[in-house]
Amino acid sequence: MTEAPAPRRWPLWLGLGVVALVLSCAAPLLVVVTLREPGPGAAASASPVPIRSPEPGDPEQVTQLWLRERIAEALTQQAGALLRGDERGFLAVAEPNSEAVNALRRQFRSLRALKVTTWQVRITDIPDRVGSRWRVAVTYEHCFVDPGCAVGPVSIDTTWVDRAGVLRMLALAPSISGQDGPRPWEASDLVVAVGKRAVVATTAGQKSRLAEVLREAERAAEVADRYAVDGTPPRYYQIFYAGAAEWRRWYGGDRPSWTAGYAVPVGGGRFDVVLNGTDLHSSVLDDLLRHEMTHAASLPGGGYRTGDNWWLVEGIADLAAAGGRPVSRYESLPDVRRLVSDGWNGPLSGAEPGERATDWQVSAAYGVGYLAIRHLVDRYGEQAMLAFFRAVVHERKTPEEASKEVFGEPWQALHDDCVAYVRSAAG
Repeated sequence: MTEAPAPRRWPLWLGLGVVALVLSCAAPLLVVVTLREPGPGAAASASPVPIRSPEPGDPEQVTQLWLRERIAEALTQQAGALLRGDERGFLAVAEPNSEAVNALRRQFRSLRALKVTTWQVRITDIPDRVGSRWRVAVTYEHCFVDPGCAVGPVSIDTTWVDRAGVLRMLALAPSISGQDGPRPWEASDLVVAVGKRAVVATTAGQKSRLAEVLREAERAAEVADRYAVDGTPPRYYQIFYAGAAEWRRWYGGDRPSWTAGYAVPVGGGRFDVVLNGTDLHSSVLDDLLRHEMTHAASLPGGGYRTGDNWWLVEGIADLAAAGGRPVSRYESLPDVRRLVSDGWNGPLSGAEPGERATDWQVSAAYGVGYLAIRHLVDRYGEQAMLAFFRAVVHERKTPEEASKEVFGEPWQALHDDCVAYVRSAAG
């Protein structure tokens, strides 16, 4: 397939949410149903409400608790069907001809393609009555490929109907917590390729690039592993390759127009990497993967709100993306030169581009981060730079504290030296 030329710059927007997802083989089923009694707003009761079949005249809490148990039983059976590969059993929970049928069918096939190995179900709320229906949030925790992964939660609203004591699911809403949803396995029919270190998923329309993306991801993993500052790189890197429609929807969409990829924390200390496949040229795919996968390897498991330290987080990722090329071959140097000629003289803490930044401004911002990090590596070595990164990003120390601790230098002097290097390298 002929691809249109594309610029090298593919800046990253780093989505921060908290959820769960990951990676394969066969693991034992674990279904956890957590029950919680109604809160202070519920009707007062002299003694705990029994969990039993409701009878005429019972308080509604009796019905709610009984329904929750029935829903838990249905989802327990559904979880077993998923791990057995029993599609009919997985769909049995749905009301025939309801919208839940198609959503669950898509979910089943995508989860199986992703090689789901753990599927945990958690219900903490009692169902709410909505007319003749009942609605309750269900939390799903799961692993793909790696049966031993640490799971994290994704919560999905479900709607049920009581058919003479048999609960049937009518609908399920996409997860929408922050930037966490909907997940690709909720929203799309996925095709998946699994390597030794990477799992790549996409849709049928992008299937022709699946092998290429997996090949480059396997290579990128070797680089990204070096930047796992806690010493434990991901067992698998999970990459989702999005077409135009998927890019607008997966994980909430709504990224700045200049974004070509991002890494989103998904619970259990893991990140999902999402690539914008629209006009993504093969010549920049390797750089982009190294950049995003380095975020997955280097950042704290719960994510990190960059702010003043944006230059540091993006600089280390762009250092990995550069693949060892000399500074003179860094593609954003012309944009950094333009920034400097416009009078830029720091500070590094103000480097982050705004949502309305032009392409060259975004490119220059990433260049500032890269050159500052490159200077720290050239002066102190990569391990010292990683120790500084760990102190600031993982241990939440100020750059002043971290600089004294790691480099033995006051940060202001070192900061000004980095700024001078950026200006000099751009010249």
